[in-house]
Amino acid sequence: MAWALKLPLADEVIESGLVQDFDASLSGIGQELGAGAYSMSDVLALPIFKQEESNLPPESDNKILPFQYVLCAATSPAVKLHDETLTYLNQGQSYEIRMLDNRKMGELPEINGKMVKSIIRVVFHDRRLQYTEHQQLEGWRWNRPGDRILDLDIPMSVGVVDPRANPTQLNTVEFLWDPSKRTSVFIQVHCISTEFTMRKHGGEKGVPFRIQIDTFKENEAGEYTEHLHSASCQIKVFKPKGADRKQKTDREKMEKRAPQEKEKYQPSYETTILTECSPWPEATYVNNSPSPGFNSTHNSFPVTEGNGSPSHQPEPVAQLADNLLPTATPQEAQQWLHRNRFSPFCRLFTNFSGADLLKLTREDVIQICGPADGIRLFNALKGRVVRPRLTIYVCQESQQAREQHQKHENGDGTNNTFFVYHAIYLEDLTAVELTEKLAQLFSISPRQISQIFKQGPTGIHVLVSDEMIQNFQDEVCFVLDTMKAETNDGYHIILK
Repeated sequence: MAWALKLPLADEVIESGLVQDFDASLSGIGQELGAGAYSMSDVLALPIFKQEESNLPPESDNKILPFQYVLCAATSPAVKLHDETLTYLNQGQSYEIRMLDNRKMGELPEINGKMVKSIIRVVFHDRRLQYTEHQQLEGWRWNRPGDRILDLDIPMSVGVVDPRANPTQLNTVEFLWDPSKRTSVFIQVHCISTEFTMRKHGGEKGVPFRIQIDTFKENEAGEYTEHLHSASCQIKVFKPKGADRKQKTDREKMEKRAPQEKEKYQPSYETTILTECSPWPEATYVNNSPSPGFNSTHNSFPVTEGNGSPSHQPEPVAQLADNLLPTATPQEAQQWLHRNRFSPFCRLFTNFSGADLLKLTREDVIQICGPADGIRLFNALKGRVVRPRLTIYVCQESQQAREQHQKHENGDGTNNTFFVYHAIYLEDLTAVELTEKLAQLFSISPRQISQIFKQGPTGIHVLVSDEMIQNFQDEVCFVLDTMKAETNDGYHIILK
């Protein structure tokens, strides 16, 4: 049956236009789905296939990297989309990192059948802590003597050749491996994130770390210095079992969120893929001598700095004179930082003049340099002098007798005689230190002072010991008398 509908002329024109548009839209279907324009990636991009891909970690780009490192630990579900993943680790637990060869056919043929060298580091994620990494690690070493921040679990690792750990680099391990063979390295992180927080009152958030792997190939001289690839990921380290509890807490929080809110967060992946990054710069303070062979037992930390010898005397006058002036230029401020042992912070204060540094508050300096060096720098900027533990005042008896005799000859019976006393500052509170200070006062050698006595009740002479000095009252006054020693050419000093 055919239907006929008579339309006015204007309506016929409109109808013909609609028919042409409809025919044009139908004619494009075959072209869009033709063999030349068909792409499976376009089909997979449809929303119906997106749910199947949600269990795979997102790739930053389509670039195929020569190597891939996979940390076998789940990522946190409480990370927003487009943010870097965050992985929780337990202190001291062994975690596997799979070293995967991801090269295309014919890529980097020069390493075929050869070893490559990888260096694994645990470093700070926070830029402020990166500037003070050396000081932070030295403080950790002091509080945890003999411990390492990063260790290799050798028995569990596979394909690892010649593992090494330098005792001076607590956060670094290195090893050789063959990309053509299966390689898995197990690491242990012994520091926790809250050890590097500024305020430790309980309940504070720990600082994030980064696990970074840098891989190098061998050069013509046989040294592994030619960089191939670097990748890293963000982690936080908790006390044993703490990472599991934190992961569970984050998962429960996400389950309570509304569906619209959940879409703003990443899913939790079973493994953590390290993303490409810049190679870690070699620190200037690191000793570049060959690393000793890896030792599973921890090395003790020998304290070799400082001089505890009593003969080592500081020069307080030179230190006090080296105050930073407000008129100092940035170049002069840099020189002052070097002279006062603040070289690690010179880059941070590159453009600071003397006035800029002196305007910093105590909180500012601690925030920038950390608690230990921050307090030291603040005291140095303000020119603060450390108060000695004990101050005593001494006057030579011969001077007193001479001045009193002169007054008596002049017929002056008033008791307004002016005596000059000398201040002696003691830090160690020992008899040896007092002997050296008195020798300086008399401009003689300490060996010329045989014994020091204190005049006691009824004029007895009591030998001065360390315990006696420790019980002296601060700012006590003594009159010194000297007596020739009978056994040698030295002198006895009597404190009256």
